[in-house]
Amino acid sequence: MNFVEYPDRDLMMLDLANTLTGNLAEALRLNERATLCVPGGTTPGPIFDVLCEQALDWDRVWVVLNDERWVDESNARSNTAMLRKKLLISNASRATLIPLFKADVAAEDAISDLAAGFDGHLPISVLLLGMGTDMHTASLFPGADNLAAALASDAPVLMPMRADGAGEPRITLTARVLNDAMRKHVVITGAEKREALERARHLPPEQAPIRAVLSDATVHWAE
Repeated sequence: MNFVEYPDRDLMMLDLANTLTGNLAEALRLNERATLCVPGGTTPGPIFDVLCEQALDWDRVWVVLNDERWVDESNARSNTAMLRKKLLISNASRATLIPLFKADVAAEDAISDLAAGFDGHLPISVLLLGMGTDMHTASLFPGADNLAAALASDAPVLMPMRADGAGEPRITLTARVLNDAMRKHVVITGAEKREALERARHLPPEQAPIRAVLSDATVHWAE
């Protein structure tokens, strides 16, 4: 793990957006297409504000979330809706979204159809992850019902997930898929998350799921 500390959040978000742009440009130089995997929530918003304006060959980029709450895009908690508003606009509107939600079915019943959307788009070219104070990443929550299966070396691409701290049912990329990404970045803010990251480094992934994806990752932190 490589740890990068920034003097303030604004500088970190700008620098990280530029780093992701460079990673994507490199991936597109070497491959016909690239896959960008990003988190939901509010933290990456300033990164997306910069990234969406970059002069990349976006029509060769496929974008997917790390995970999704099992809610329709009309729901305020939909990560997909946020992504359409914050990242898949301006120049990045030409990118293709790999969906992680299917209406009118349970998450368990949609896995096969949604996983098929990843055909030809793995390994992930550029990965950005977040982390909660409970040391979860994506929807890999400590104590979640399918955590052990999602951490396994032979895990499928996607896994439905339910956990006390998750709220709605979720669907998540598994640790194997996340960890296989060509470029891996984790963005965290504040002293509490930095302390959680330090704890995670000395715990097994079952207790600290972020630990499963820290190998060769760069962690970006600002107070």
